[in-house]
Amino acid sequence: MRRSSRSVCANSAETYRNRDYATHFDSKLTDCDAENSETHIWLEFCFACDYISEETFILFCKENKEVGKLINYMIRNPNKFGVKTND
Repeated sequence: MRRSSRSVCANSAETYRNRDYATHFDSKLTDCDAENSETHIWLEFCFACDYISEETFILFCKENKEVGKLINYMIRNPNKFGVKTND
């Protein structure tokens, strides 16, 4: 879970640094989304194995969902992040 959640951050930083290239921007954000989904699966395992409480699970799932919404917003609105598109 640590690896996948940190990978979301690392990929998003790389995404922003390469925003001059629309295809790379989209590709890296897709990677972010996949890592965020993986993090959610690890949260489910942690809860199922009683490593975390239900309260912690619910809180982290809400935060994970918000991160997913932000990633999706960036994918759908690249021009708002300095990406030059053909629109």
